[in-house]
Amino acid sequence: MKVMVAMSGGVDSSVAALLLKESGADIMGGTLILRKNDVTEGKHCGTDKDIADASAVCEKLGIEFHTFDYTNEFDKEVIAKFVDTYKCGETPNPCVFCNNAVKFPAMLKEAQKLGCTHIATGHYAKVKFDEEKGRYLLLRSLDTAKDQTYVLYGLTQEILSHLLLPLGEVSDKGEARAAAEYAGLVNASRPDSQDICFIPSGDHADFIEKYTGEKETPCTFVTPDGKEVLASGGISTYTVGQRKGLGIALGRPVYVTAKSAETGKVYLGDEKDLFSTAAVVGECNFIPFETLDKPMRVTAKTRYSQKESSATITPLENGKVLLEFDTPQRAMTAGQATVFYDGETVVGGGKILGLN
Repeated sequence: MKVMVAMSGGVDSSVAALLLKESGADIMGGTLILRKNDVTEGKHCGTDKDIADASAVCEKLGIEFHTFDYTNEFDKEVIAKFVDTYKCGETPNPCVFCNNAVKFPAMLKEAQKLGCTHIATGHYAKVKFDEEKGRYLLLRSLDTAKDQTYVLYGLTQEILSHLLLPLGEVSDKGEARAAAEYAGLVNASRPDSQDICFIPSGDHADFIEKYTGEKETPCTFVTPDGKEVLASGGISTYTVGQRKGLGIALGRPVYVTAKSAETGKVYLGDEKDLFSTAAVVGECNFIPFETLDKPMRVTAKTRYSQKESSATITPLENGKVLLEFDTPQRAMTAGQATVFYDGETVVGGGKILGLN
């Protein structure tokens, strides 16, 4: 077994490399350069700091280190798609775009070029081969608080069959940091990233304006009583469930309950208007089986930090799925990912196309 560890410069991927090295695996490190010229002029993927830290860890571990330029692919598959999704009135999940279309396929491709049989990352999740099904499964990590299966639901059998996830068996993040400190890794105390890597400011509307070079046309608020009021921002400025920063006073708290890019309208309502029980899901990927051919009881969540709730998924035409929760869910949003679980096993997931 020869393994390329995807090195982000952070502590998790560094500890993944450390654990594999200590296990006796033949490893090397690799970093994808995903952004060179960031329009926000801030921290971005593939910065000199990220590369320097990843290189320093590899030097400390005595392993090879490689970098690979995937800036064009990242721009096309992640940033452009992120911008287009917002402009269509939806709310995207760029980490899912990146994992599915760039990060994992690129790392496996480059690893195999260098004679590696496997890749590894610092994600908190587990991979297991099910002999009865003849398929690789994705399972929740031992540290449920750090579990990252939500952003990994799109991994294919090809990727899973070559993937190692050493941190899936780590009991908590503190244990990982302690291992990094004990080994004297340069990034042992580096904080976790919290923001979208190419928008460190968190202001996605500002990023979209700078990226496209176009100022977005202000949209129109539709108040709970049907009145239309010109908003200060464009359609991409507002997200379903948002309450703060709307710039409108109606004498009571109101929330964004829906958006229409076609009409340029953002609908406001009470918090109770945010709850719904069903959604249509597309662009689905299933892991324990190829396709869903009958209704299945699962637990599901529609946001990364959300706790799963009991639901039923039912196959529809063209590979779509009807997701029906037993209890109403808050602010399900078109464009976001939803992930299905059977106990600790990831059944699959997809993109919310709309509420039903």
